[in-house]
Amino acid sequence: MIEIVITPMQYLLAVISGLLVGFSLGLIGGGGSILAVPLLLYFVGLAVVPPQYASNPELAYEYSNFIDHVAVGTTALAVGLNAYINSFIHFKKGNVRLTEGIIFTVPGILGATLGGYVSHITPGQSLLFFFGILMVVVALLMLRQKSLDVKTTSVSQGGLAHLSLFRVIPTGLAVGFASGYFGIGGGFLIVPGLLFSSGLCMIKAVGTSLIAVGTFGITTAAVDSIYGYVYPLISLLYLAGGVVGGYAGVSVATRLPRGILRKAFAFIIILVAVYIMILNYKGLLLVIH
Repeated sequence: MIEIVITPMQYLLAVISGLLVGFSLGLIGGGGSILAVPLLLYFVGLAVVPPQYASNPELAYEYSNFIDHVAVGTTALAVGLNAYINSFIHFKKGNVRLTEGIIFTVPGILGATLGGYVSHITPGQSLLFFFGILMVVVALLMLRQKSLDVKTTSVSQGGLAHLSLFRVIPTGLAVGFASGYFGIGGGFLIVPGLLFSSGLCMIKAVGTSLIAVGTFGITTAAVDSIYGYVYPLISLLYLAGGVVGGYAGVSVATRLPRGILRKAFAFIIILVAVYIMILNYKGLLLVIH
């Protein structure tokens, strides 16, 4: 049985990580969740193999594999809770369309459940290597989303008449699977999906996307908890920081042009992704063999 020991300093670093995740979720409806896993592994330091496991190669591998899955499950719970809180804040500001959010989210629950199971049977190093690839894809999408950098002031009516179900349902299912497999919120996939399949403006797409982000995160955590991959205390520490960060992010969201921030954040994600793939390149070899 793998035992994880958390130091007081790591508890503090978990709160700081949550603050960064919450701020990004509140500001641009995503992005922070893609950094939640590497923050927990490398900033909080859970990826460091303890001495009692490091001396034995088999135990060291078992610990690393376990902690990789713990990072996915634990941050999924934290991201989900953060997203729900930020969604409520956006709802009070009139930025959430419940109809669009629910229709997008329902098929995604199935996808997140399936993704959580497939994640469980994937070796930890392979999971993180693929996660690094996903980070690069997300970052490139962020750099290409010039239309999202324009602050739209029009107010859409929303509703079923504006939805393309042939786009919304498959997109929700696919994003839900990615969320379940990697433990991410999927905000940067959800926001464009809502923009192009409904009559929502940018700020309402951001607020509405958080319904799906929260639900996918909670669903993923529920699946991972079956296998012992969720540490609620760490998730709550992430949440504590995320509440403060999320409130600050939402407060800034309606005033700050997002173009420069989005591009800077994309480059940070790429750097982190390269770092993760270098550390976990053996995960690709496991799949090949």
